[in-house]
Amino acid sequence: MLSVSKISLTQFKNYAHRSFRFTSRIVGITGRNGSGKTNLLDAIYYLCFTKSYFSTAENQNVQYTMNGFRLEASLQRHLKEEKIVCTVKDGKKEIALNDEPYDKFSRHIGQFPAVMIAPDDAEIILGGSEDRRKWLDALLSQLLPGYLDHLIAYHKVLQQRNSLLKAMPTMSHSPDPLLDVFDEQMVQHGAPVFEARKQFLETFIGKVQDRYDYLAGKHETVAFRYQSQLLEQPLAALLAANRLRDKQMQRTTQGIHRDDLLFLLDEHPMKTSASQGQRKSFLFALKLAQYEAIRAHKQFPPILLLDDVFEKLDQERVSRLITLVQGPDYGQVFITDTHEDRLRAAFADNPGVIQLISMQEE
Repeated sequence: MLSVSKISLTQFKNYAHRSFRFTSRIVGITGRNGSGKTNLLDAIYYLCFTKSYFSTAENQNVQYTMNGFRLEASLQRHLKEEKIVCTVKDGKKEIALNDEPYDKFSRHIGQFPAVMIAPDDAEIILGGSEDRRKWLDALLSQLLPGYLDHLIAYHKVLQQRNSLLKAMPTMSHSPDPLLDVFDEQMVQHGAPVFEARKQFLETFIGKVQDRYDYLAGKHETVAFRYQSQLLEQPLAALLAANRLRDKQMQRTTQGIHRDDLLFLLDEHPMKTSASQGQRKSFLFALKLAQYEAIRAHKQFPPILLLDDVFEKLDQERVSRLITLVQGPDYGQVFITDTHEDRLRAAFADNPGVIQLISMQEE
């Protein structure tokens, strides 16, 4: 089993310096809002993914007035102790596994898989296509070696191609020979990403349906519709057919960067037709199915990070979730809540399974 045994945070978000030891498979973290519960989960996530779940700008992870932070954790993986250290100082980041720094952070992704369920996850349904691609890419990056490298390379070429298209009005020569090179590179890296997304989504929906039925306590049909221009034509043909349009628009209008997922409930768009309770059930089902897909692929359970689930689900769904995570298919689970009594009551039938940490303790 994969588990975190201890972690120390220095100048990370609201922490000047604090260390934690985790002694149980399920860890409950309690405290008032703003006490650092979510930030502790985010520190664990950061060490698994080399980035924050919540903050896109690195300076948002640094304690106010400071110029960097340090995270260190000891983890158990396959009965072996591993050490991960992340330091960010003056905008420079370094990640080291067992004191060996990575030359590429992408090499770390998938080594220590984790799944976060947090309030902002509603944007997967309600937000734009970028939110849905971000969720799918984070999942596939943990499952498929090389997926993240292709994705990073594709976006680098996409940025270069867009820069060339924007510079065209000032150019004295035709950009087409260089566009040919960029198009070839985009196909080289974009086609494998498209195929991975398409193949994965064809089988994944069954897992989501199972988890949705379990959490909701009844059957309602959920479905995905993968929306990609590459379903109609290969990427090379799309880029060639739309080159004139791209020149006029000064940006790349076709490609995997425009992919989207349409979530459906009983054949209607979930974004507009589902109730708040149905959307919550679907989001949890989506993340729990993600957890199960990773566990099946890795042959060990990832770390599960549950932020404020008691505030997001009704009592009936919370009870089903708590029963699920105590089962043999789940590994280490971290759960935050503002009320310690509520967390104790949730595990009253098996109090020895949970370690409680109060953020008021020093």
